[in-house]
Amino acid sequence: MRWSGYSVLIPFVAGALLRFRRTLIVAALTLATTIGVYGFAVDSVSVGGRVVVITVVALAFAISLILCRVRLEREKRLKRMMIARTRLDLLSDASTRIGSTLDVTRTAQELAELAVPQFSDFASVDLLDSALSGEGPTPGAFTGPVAIRRIAHASVLDGCPEAALELGEIDIYSELSPRVRSLFTGRPALAHITNDPDFDHWLAQDLNRTARARDYGFHSVITAPLRARGTTLGVAVFVRHRRPEPFDDDDLLLAGEVAARAAVCMDNARRYTCERATAVTLQRSLLPHHLPELLAVETAYRYLPTGSQAGVGGDWFDVISLSGARVALVVGDVVGHGIQASAAMGRLRTAVRTLADIDLPPDELLTHLDDLVIRLSEETDATDGGPGGNMVATCLYAVYDPISSRCSLARAGHPAPALVSPDGTVDFLDLPPCPPLGLGGLPFESAELQLPEGSVLALYTDGLVESHHRIDEGLDDLRHALSLPAPSLEAACDTVTETLLTDRPADDVALLLVRTRTLPPDRVATWDIPADPALVVHARKLAADQLDKWGLAEAGFLTEVVVSELVTNAIRYGAPPIELRMIRNRTLICEVSDASSTAPHMRRAGVFDEGGRGLLLVAQLTQDWGTRQTTIGKTIWCEQALPAG
Repeated sequence: MRWSGYSVLIPFVAGALLRFRRTLIVAALTLATTIGVYGFAVDSVSVGGRVVVITVVALAFAISLILCRVRLEREKRLKRMMIARTRLDLLSDASTRIGSTLDVTRTAQELAELAVPQFSDFASVDLLDSALSGEGPTPGAFTGPVAIRRIAHASVLDGCPEAALELGEIDIYSELSPRVRSLFTGRPALAHITNDPDFDHWLAQDLNRTARARDYGFHSVITAPLRARGTTLGVAVFVRHRRPEPFDDDDLLLAGEVAARAAVCMDNARRYTCERATAVTLQRSLLPHHLPELLAVETAYRYLPTGSQAGVGGDWFDVISLSGARVALVVGDVVGHGIQASAAMGRLRTAVRTLADIDLPPDELLTHLDDLVIRLSEETDATDGGPGGNMVATCLYAVYDPISSRCSLARAGHPAPALVSPDGTVDFLDLPPCPPLGLGGLPFESAELQLPEGSVLALYTDGLVESHHRIDEGLDDLRHALSLPAPSLEAACDTVTETLLTDRPADDVALLLVRTRTLPPDRVATWDIPADPALVVHARKLAADQLDKWGLAEAGFLTEVVVSELVTNAIRYGAPPIELRMIRNRTLICEVSDASSTAPHMRRAGVFDEGGRGLLLVAQLTQDWGTRQTTIGKTIWCEQALPAG
C-alpha cells in the first residue's frame, strides 16, 4: 500500500506542473499502472482494498485534469492581461517618446525605435517626398506604383541587416505590395507570408526581399499608413521573425493607433518645418544680401537664425549710405517669432530706410518709428479683433560722419553697442536708456561722441548675449571676444560667434561690426559764400579750381552749372550764412548750406516763367540730389559720377 500512496500524488503533481496533454498522459499511465499492480500483480491486498486504491487513483486522475485546466485558464488570463498591459504601455510610450522634437526624420526614428523590440522584431518608416519637402501631400487616393523614401528603421539585430533599403534611399512599390495597399485603402493591413498570395507574388518579384525574408524567417507583417488631417504622409511597416507568435487582429489595431499618433507628430513637424522655411526665406529676402562698400566705414556681419522650436524671429540690421559721405548703422529686433515677426521686421526696415533718406537725426527717427509700430499694432489687432498695442520692437540707430569723425546714436530698448578702441580696449557705450518701440508717449534721446579712426563699433541683438544664464556673463564674454586680436572684421565676427554661441542658438542673432575711417582733409573743400548774386561767378571759379587740384577737370562744366544753380537759390531764397562744400568720395558731392529751414521743392516751370528750373536742371544733370535739415537751417546736396580714370 506504500506505493499506492505515492501513486496518488503523481496526477496532482502533473496537473500542477504540466500542460493538459502531458497531465492526461501521466495521469492515465499512473491509473493504468495502479490497476495493473493492484488488480493483478499484488495478491496480499484484499479485493476491497484494491478497489479503494484504484478508486482513489482514478479520483486523483480526474482532479489533476481539473486542476490542470484551471491552472491553464488562469495562466491564459494572466497572459492576456500582460499582453494588454504591454499594449497599454506601448500606447503610453507612444504619447511621450514620439514627437519629442519638431523634426520629421527624428520623429520617424522614434516610431521605429518604439516598436522594436516591444512590438516587432523589425520596423521601418517610409515617407513620400512631398511630405519631406513641405509641399503638402495631395489628399485623395493613390493610383499605380508609388515612390517612397526610407526615413527610419530599427531592428533587434545589430545594424538592421533585414533592411532592403538604406536610410534616405528611395524605392518604387507596385500595387501588390503591402505598403501601397495600405496607402490605397488608408487602413492598416496584416499579412501572413505563408498564406497571402498577393504578398507572395509581390515578394517573388523582388529577389533581394525574397532572400532576406527567407534568411531571417519573416512570418507576419503589418503595414500601417501614416495619415494626419486628411493627408497621407507615408507608411510604417512592422515585421516579426524572431518571436514565434504572429501578429493578430489586436496587434493590427494597436499598430494603427500608434501609427496614427506618430502621423500627427510628423505632420506637426512637417508643418513647422514648412512654416519655418517660409519665415527664413521671407526674413532673408528682407535682410540685406550684401552691404554697400563705403569709404566711411568697413563692415562685416553675421546673421544666425534660431535653432529652437520657437521659430524665426524678427532681428535685422542695415547699413545705409547718407548724404555728405555719412553712413547710418541700424540693428533692430521685433519681439516674437514666426512669419508675423519676419513680416513686421521687413516693414520696419523699409521704414527706417525711408526715414533715413530724409536725414532725420537718430532721436527723431526713433520717434517716427515708434508711431509706426503703434499703428501697425492697431492695424493687426483690428484685423484679428484683439486689443491694440501688441507689437514691440527694439532698435539702435547711429549716424557716422567720416569728415568730422563724430557719431550720433540713439537706442529704443536695445542693448548698448560695444566700442573697440584702436588700442584694443573694449567699452560699452553709455547711451541714454529709452523705452522699446511700440509703447508710445515717451521721448527718445541721442548721444554724440568722437570716434578715433580705426575704432570698431559692435552692434548686436540680444540673442548674442542671452545664450548665457546671466546677461552680465554674456556681456563679459562679448568684451573678451572683441578684445582678441583678429586679422580682419570677418575673422572677428567668427571669433565672437564661436565664443558666445552654440551650434543652435536659442534666439536669432544679428551681429554688425563697423570699423570707422576718416576722410582725409584733402578730399574736402569748404568756402563761405557772401549773399551777393554777383559772387556766384566766384563760387563757380572756386569749384573749378578745386576740381583741377583733384585732377577732375573733365567734370568742371557740369559741376559749375550745378554750383551756380544751388548757390543762386541759396542767395535768392535762403538766408546767410551760406556755405559751399565739395567732397571727393566714391562720387563727387556738392553741398550748399544756408540758415533758412524752408525746404526747396522741384516744380514744373511754365513756358514764360523766368525761374523755377534750377532744381529740375540739377536733378537731370546729377545722379542724386536731396535736402537735409541742420541745426541752423538746411543743406541742399547732389552727387555726380567721377570721370572715368
